[in-house]
Amino acid sequence: MNGLELQERLIRRQRHIPIIFITGHGDVPIAVNAIKRGAYDFIEKPFQDQDLLARIESVMKSGRGQLAARERQHLVASRLTMLSPRERDVMDRVIEGKPNKCIAKELDISVKTVEAHRARMMGKLDVNSVAELVRLSIGWSKPGPTL
Repeated sequence: MNGLELQERLIRRQRHIPIIFITGHGDVPIAVNAIKRGAYDFIEKPFQDQDLLARIESVMKSGRGQLAARERQHLVASRLTMLSPRERDVMDRVIEGKPNKCIAKELDISVKTVEAHRARMMGKLDVNSVAELVRLSIGWSKPGPTL
């Protein structure tokens, strides 16, 4: 199995780990394909040891941030599954910036009911403000790059 085949197998198994390709006979299309599929870097032989070490250090720093982002996405996803369909309806409208009165009219429920759903939804998602809710929803709907 070559490096590209290994990368493809890891992708199919949803194993997102940083990959640095090292090759003695790579070409531009292969490098571009590897990078597009999530490889962190592509180095041609011969190379300097210090260059490789610097790239490994760089991928480790980058990987920590992306790992934290992926963990946050999984946490958000699990919290979203705890919402009732009505709480999700309310959340979607709150994110759109609609006031409770407008949400109540759209959903054909009372303002007090909207307030109750909104409070439960905010509690389940562990957010304290609409700004936090919007940040959370942006982070969920636009996942970061995958390693």
